[in-house]
Amino acid sequence: MLRRVCLMVTVSLLSLCLSGCLVGEGKYLKKVEEAESLNKSLTSLQQQYDALSAENEILKSSVSKLTKDLAAANKDKEKLAADNKELDKVLKAKSDTLSKNISELRQKVTDLETENARLKDEIANLKKAKEEEVQKTSKTYEDLLEKMKSEISQGQVTISELKGKLTVNMVDAVLFDSGKAEIKPEGLIVLQKVIDILKNIKDKSIRIEGHTDNDQIGGALAKKYQTNWELSAARAINVTRYLQQQGIDPLNLSAIAYGEFKPVAANDSREGKAKNRRIEIILVPKE
Repeated sequence: MLRRVCLMVTVSLLSLCLSGCLVGEGKYLKKVEEAESLNKSLTSLQQQYDALSAENEILKSSVSKLTKDLAAANKDKEKLAADNKELDKVLKAKSDTLSKNISELRQKVTDLETENARLKDEIANLKKAKEEEVQKTSKTYEDLLEKMKSEISQGQVTISELKGKLTVNMVDAVLFDSGKAEIKPEGLIVLQKVIDILKNIKDKSIRIEGHTDNDQIGGALAKKYQTNWELSAARAINVTRYLQQQGIDPLNLSAIAYGEFKPVAANDSREGKAKNRRIEIILVPKE
């Protein structure tokens, strides 16, 4: 645009000179030089203008891109802030839950330590009681051995002790006549030795067990005792009743009949049968 204006000015000046205006040749040349200088300046300015315009477009594009990037960054920032807020809530909730769980676990540990201490004391007390019980049983065992050494030496009585269970095993011939359940006078004397020791025992249950061999009851005796069950039961009950009559607490007494079904020896010999016909007086811990 500027170039066209300059050309028009130049043409106008030349027309004036040709139309008769008197201008000196030097003055004319000077004007021509000025016009050329103006053309050069104009060309330079046009180039600068074009370069600035191009740079301006680039800058506008950069500003637009940066504006979009800024908007996206602000959006990301807002989203990140929202996410952080939600994350803070989640972390706080988890922290509160963990703190509560830790507190509960600590309380459980405290409770367990208290319970363990209680159980430890209880176990110690039970051990002590067990030791005292064993000592009492051992003392009773020793007393019975001393009291009944004559019957023991004759094989009429055996006494055993195992894990707090004391058993006085008496062959039936010591207490009963053959086929009878009534205690004979000699048997009462032997029983009294046992009673003298048992009557001082208050913390044990006393179980009287009746046993027989496997010979079946027959003849007139079968009218009274149909089987060995009845005979062993009658003998056990009579011994139990006598212990009660002699002052032993009936709450600590029980009578059991096993008949022929709990032998301690084979029933294929006279000696084996004799061992199986027996009364056992057993001391066991109270339930």
